[in-house]
Amino acid sequence: MPPVKRALRAGVLGTATALAGLLALAGCGSGKDTDASPKTPRGTTGAPAPSSKPKPKPSRTAAEPSADSGKRSSGSPEPTRGSDPKPTAVELPPLHAGFDYQIGGAYPPAPGVRIVSRDRSSSPAPGLYNICYVNAFQAQPEERGQWPADLLLRDADGKVVVDKDWDEALLDISTPDKRRRVAARVDRWIDACADKGFDAIEPDNYDSYTRSRKLLTADDATAFISLLSARAHARHLAIGQKNTVELSGARSRAGLDFAVAEECGEYDECGAYAKAFHDRVVVIEYTDSGLRKARAAYGNRLSIVRRDVLVSTPGNADYVRRTR
Repeated sequence: MPPVKRALRAGVLGTATALAGLLALAGCGSGKDTDASPKTPRGTTGAPAPSSKPKPKPSRTAAEPSADSGKRSSGSPEPTRGSDPKPTAVELPPLHAGFDYQIGGAYPPAPGVRIVSRDRSSSPAPGLYNICYVNAFQAQPEERGQWPADLLLRDADGKVVVDKDWDEALLDISTPDKRRRVAARVDRWIDACADKGFDAIEPDNYDSYTRSRKLLTADDATAFISLLSARAHARHLAIGQKNTVELSGARSRAGLDFAVAEECGEYDECGAYAKAFHDRVVVIEYTDSGLRKARAAYGNRLSIVRRDVLVSTPGNADYVRRTR
């Protein structure tokens, strides 16, 4: 199965690593995922926001916004769909709704947008369903020194294992104790997202085990994200599976509520996400061909947007946002 194509994160484009990633993108094609493949779009995650923001939102049940309103409904709980997992006191993303992916920088959403994903350093868009992007499985270069040395994954020679495309150290989630310690730090970011008023979190790099030189396993990844799910749900936040279609079958065990799928149209993966998450999927395509394929098969079921690969803001020469 071909990998999900990766995009460059805004905020680090001046680095040699990002430049190399951009050059790689210019010639990328199909093929298996390797350490040299382009990397996933990221937000410009900075320091965690202070928790002195508005107090945590009260417990609530998942409610579907009305079709004629851009604001969220707080009415009766939505009906159970198929074999959806047991309802929790979180609000799930609306089905088949206007969506914008703004992890490269926040800007006013276009008319008709009801779901927005933004970096944890940003604030939610008023009146919309807001997803908070968190880089949960890897340490960004500027934050590597903030992590205890033993929580950075190391090879047999003691060298830190790095995602070469982003110069990001993989976090060591290989044991229950280390998973708990890493989660305790990520939990602070989850809390900040809740305090700001986000509705859900998007923990990135669920698939980092595939870049770990076999030092981490899929079971390590699902065990770790289940800890994040527990924290998110305790703060009344939904939690999305970011890519990693091969682990969609573990969604219930991992406690995941919806999916954030990059290029599932381009790589014929939208069906797997739609089945596992009962159409509660937001899709980002980075090519016109991917958008056409996603819309042709799932345009009346999933929330789909075409963005530029740099996830730019309006006014930038690279900015693209389309829904058809």
